[in-house]
Amino acid sequence: MASSESGITSTDYPIPLTPPHPPHSREVELRRAMSASARSGAPFDLSVVFEDEWIAVVNKPSGVYCDSVLSSLSSSIGSSTSSCNLHLANRLDRDTSGLMVVTKHNKAAARLVKSFTDHTVSKTYLALALGPVPDWCRAHITSGHGRSKHGAWRVYSVDDVDRTLPGGSHVKHMETAFEVLSINRSGKFHEPRNFLDTGIDSDVKSIVVRDKVSHGENNNIRRDEVLMRAYPKSGRTHQIRLHCQYLGLPIRGDVKYGGVCQWNGMEYDFHALHAESLSFVHPITEVQLNLKAPPPSWVKEMAPTV
Repeated sequence: MASSESGITSTDYPIPLTPPHPPHSREVELRRAMSASARSGAPFDLSVVFEDEWIAVVNKPSGVYCDSVLSSLSSSIGSSTSSCNLHLANRLDRDTSGLMVVTKHNKAAARLVKSFTDHTVSKTYLALALGPVPDWCRAHITSGHGRSKHGAWRVYSVDDVDRTLPGGSHVKHMETAFEVLSINRSGKFHEPRNFLDTGIDSDVKSIVVRDKVSHGENNNIRRDEVLMRAYPKSGRTHQIRLHCQYLGLPIRGDVKYGGVCQWNGMEYDFHALHAESLSFVHPITEVQLNLKAPPPSWVKEMAPTV
């Protein structure tokens, strides 16, 4: 039995509660990565939601790497960037669309990165999940988060937080709130309202992750179109995608975490996740900024009232 210098054996590591990436996801991810790399060579049109001399907040399209955002922004601003040092204050997955903050000077970068690290930035996301209609309209889920021995991000029990993982890292706390906005294209879209700021109401289902949950065989699962808004309270890698997987509501197109890329006769080259809003204090002027990105087309299809 293998053991590390610290004396930890393979049987001492915490057990992940979500499955590993399915084999077919490798081919899909490779195809998407090649497509994104091909697009990264040339600047693309980038929608700027907010900009001043210190920062720019942009609406990143899906299928684009974060570093491509820097290149495109630099090209669109032109010569005015000559005295700037562009830096990404936050990152989004390649296929996630929505708001990203780019700082123009080191002073702003240091302060804003700290705001993201300290979780003082409020964020909301929109996600289109395919799965059985949940027995809740609003939910609050807490779990552990970390890399398994093969490097994949997985959900762990809350009781495993701070335990050592195979690569030497530790399980970290992960917390997300969800609310259902529409089911099978029926519902009423509304503006974000972070219902956890005033405490958890009785109508918010509390889900504390300690055990694996079976959602049945993949081919036999009922799939409804469930449009949700997510309020991440922590900032873990793939957090919303992982929690959706654990809840049995994988995001459409998210092949890594149980989502299907073919739906209603169409094939999707991205997962349906959108960074909808950011609220934070400006790193220099200290003005409160509450910014939103326009909803993508798939949100409008699911919620006609948008």
